[in-house]
Amino acid sequence: MSEEESLFTQSRISPPDLTCPRCDNLLPSGLGELICIMCNAEVKIEHEVTRRKWREERIGCPECSKVLICGVDKRPANLKCSSCETSFEVKALKPKAEIDCPSCNRQLRLNKAPGTREITCPACEIEFKISF
Repeated sequence: MSEEESLFTQSRISPPDLTCPRCDNLLPSGLGELICIMCNAEVKIEHEVTRRKWREERIGCPECSKVLICGVDKRPANLKCSSCETSFEVKALKPKAEIDCPSCNRQLRLNKAPGTREITCPACEIEFKISF
């Protein structure tokens, strides 16, 4: 494997969805110092429950499948398997949202992201906007 290709696994734990205290829009997913994409407000987010769950999360090594306890309270995190010595990254979970198409009511699943997005329904091809 080349240096450009790195092994990774995705966390199963995401921080809670929080809104900006200034503009009431969705903040980027994460903990620590965050900047609201909509109004550029700097917000410090701490959530000890999420940090504890991240430390205690059981992660499967992507090379040998050995189950490891992460032990790190941030995402992304770089880990090294104690069994096979493989280094890999634990990436943050990208929260999903399920929405209904306003035309055909088909349920669509997409990544949550702050701001307004224009969506095209794959079933009826109607375009509509959604804000988080």
